[in-house]
Amino acid sequence: MWRRSLQLQVVTSTLVISVIVVVVLGTFLFGQISKSVVDSSQRSSVSDAFADRLQIADALAPDTDEQTKTADTVKSGAVNPLDEVMDTVTGSGEDGSKKRYDVLILNPATPGQSRASGSVVRSSVPANVRAHLQRYMRNHEYGKPVGNVHQIKFPGESQPRLTFVVGGVVHVPTSGQNYEVYHFFPFDEEEELLTNVRLAITVVGLGLVLLLAAIAYLVARQVVSPVRLARQAAERLAAGKLDERLKVRGEDDLARLANSFNEMAANLALKIHQLEELSQVQRQFVSDVSHELRTPLTTVRMAADLLYDAREDFDPMASRSAELMQAQLERFEAMLADLLEISRYDAGAATLDLEPVDVRDVVLRAIGDSEALAERHSTRFELRLPNEPCMAEIDNRRVERILRNLLFNAIEHGEGRDVVVTVGADRDAVAIAVRDHGIGLKNGEDTLVFDRFWRADPSRARTIGGTGLGLAISREDAALHGGWLQAWGQPGEGSQFRLTLPRAAGADLKGSPLSLVPPEIEMRRTWRGAMTPVLLPASADGGGHDDD
Repeated sequence: MWRRSLQLQVVTSTLVISVIVVVVLGTFLFGQISKSVVDSSQRSSVSDAFADRLQIADALAPDTDEQTKTADTVKSGAVNPLDEVMDTVTGSGEDGSKKRYDVLILNPATPGQSRASGSVVRSSVPANVRAHLQRYMRNHEYGKPVGNVHQIKFPGESQPRLTFVVGGVVHVPTSGQNYEVYHFFPFDEEEELLTNVRLAITVVGLGLVLLLAAIAYLVARQVVSPVRLARQAAERLAAGKLDERLKVRGEDDLARLANSFNEMAANLALKIHQLEELSQVQRQFVSDVSHELRTPLTTVRMAADLLYDAREDFDPMASRSAELMQAQLERFEAMLADLLEISRYDAGAATLDLEPVDVRDVVLRAIGDSEALAERHSTRFELRLPNEPCMAEIDNRRVERILRNLLFNAIEHGEGRDVVVTVGADRDAVAIAVRDHGIGLKNGEDTLVFDRFWRADPSRARTIGGTGLGLAISREDAALHGGWLQAWGQPGEGSQFRLTLPRAAGADLKGSPLSLVPPEIEMRRTWRGAMTPVLLPASADGGGHDDD
């Protein structure tokens, strides 16, 4: 689906890029909002803590009369001066209002006078905050506050809360005492606000991604649909429907593409029509010439037969001329027959006369027809036939002609060496291989050998008067059966031609019972591949042995 669908590729790419962009922008935006909210809350908290410390300092440093009165009261044990301060700072006074934060006031000199609001206890103060504050006290830096955000678990609560702790020193000059004041500002509202912002950014980002994906889908569909129609039209055009055309809408690039496609289809249809007419003229010309040549050829043949039969009464020169004319007439007749056969294939008029035949009998008849030629070239046939019948539905005449052409070709190029004919069969196909040990084929000639009038070596004269059409006709005969005719060859190793035919007419071939490469060549390759060179170390004196 990914490789075949351009629309899926566009939508997926857009979706991935959109997700990356939305995640990056959402993270940046949330970071900026979070920083702004936290910074604003921290500044407000530090300002409130500073105001409270000033208020505490004023409350703990009254005028002389009040100071004397307060000291007498403290000595009598009736009132702690921090109680009134806590009521004033936390706002739990006459109006009953209460601030959103809690305060802890510690007197290091008199721990018993410490006071706290809410559920805050001495252990609620983070150790690092108190350590910084005490260092400021030792250095007499009373105006420096300490603030930090911590997860603090207060007494009576099951879960810790995010809290901004601000610590400061209140110095009372009149008494010389220092008080540690800690403000605990809960960030519940800020945390809830940031959670809502994060959820909003996530929902908006997801919606934006889906919207971009939908837009990409619609845009890709608008572009891909005409391309898909053009592909379907091209497939129908390739299937032979030359009247296929695209609808042209508008004047955009896709419309110009449709115009170009229609022009190409029209020109292609015209060229194909012209080629068909030319091919028809050529086929008709070959057929007419072949038929027209039969009448004068018959007359010349009758006269040549009379001269050939009476050649004993002629002088040697005339007798040799009669023999040469007889041989060339036979070659001319064979060429004329091949041209007629080729014209039938070109015209699509070739048909099969199928019947169940034992392929072994066809091979024996073809070898019988080739024995006279093999004797003249000092060539022997080696047959490798199976013991069981190899039945197949074939045209007996055409298959026998294929085998004769293969045998004649092997005899001509076999240089007098043995020709091996092998028959094999399996459940679906039968195969016949003709192997010679002659000059062989060069690289790439295994396909050129089936071209019409092609010769491996143009300087090499034909010794058996072939027309150059035998293998081309043989390939056409094999294709007409739904079979294969293939060639293998190597210079100096000879060549092998393999004919593979289906047992049942019309069946598709999936393989061949025989290998295209001769077995001895395969064994040689396997043996060479199994050999691994071993490098022996030289002797100590640097010499070696010839046997090694």
